[in-house]
Amino acid sequence: MRSGPPSPTGEKLGFCCQSLSDHAVSTDPPAERTGQRQNRGMRTRLGCLSHKSDSYNDFTAILPDKPNRALKRLSTEEATRWADSFDVLLSHKYGLAAFRAFLKTEFSEENLEFWLACEDFKKTRSAAKLASKAQRIFEEFIDVQAPREVNIDFQTRELTRRNMQEPSLSCFDQAQGKVHSLMEKDSYPRFLRSKIYTDLLSQTQRRLS
Repeated sequence: MRSGPPSPTGEKLGFCCQSLSDHAVSTDPPAERTGQRQNRGMRTRLGCLSHKSDSYNDFTAILPDKPNRALKRLSTEEATRWADSFDVLLSHKYGLAAFRAFLKTEFSEENLEFWLACEDFKKTRSAAKLASKAQRIFEEFIDVQAPREVNIDFQTRELTRRNMQEPSLSCFDQAQGKVHSLMEKDSYPRFLRSKIYTDLLSQTQRRLS
């Protein structure tokens, strides 16, 4: 769990800073567990303001290729197209890396990791592996106090829990759709205004000059 000094602005940060919870199963009453989760989430969200960096280096540090090689391959036209739509961004290797780096600055990368895990899960062809992969995704991202719990509503969580009784390739569809929508409406517009993205565009344009 990350923490930091309280924000003087009291700005609502939405789902950008999901708290990381313990692996152990709590024996506290449900109401008390809910209060504990809310307190942990608030402390983590407040801590985001003091830890956020949002720099171009956050992107180059996790590129799938070496930074210099990647920038030579990335054109200004390609990077500009990331602003066309959220799905265009997700479909581009370097766009995905840049967005992941941005989410790390907001401590909300679990949303993207869950979406990617679902995309990989839907490619599962082995019936023997389907149930075990579904269980791992549920325990890591969906279950209450999961290590990388994503921000979904109670109804979606319970529907996914019921789907786990007979796992199928579509058992995470509603949860994945909710997380995709949250990222598209919340994180994606901020990414387009971030230093990571604007500096990246400047780098590609400078290379052409």
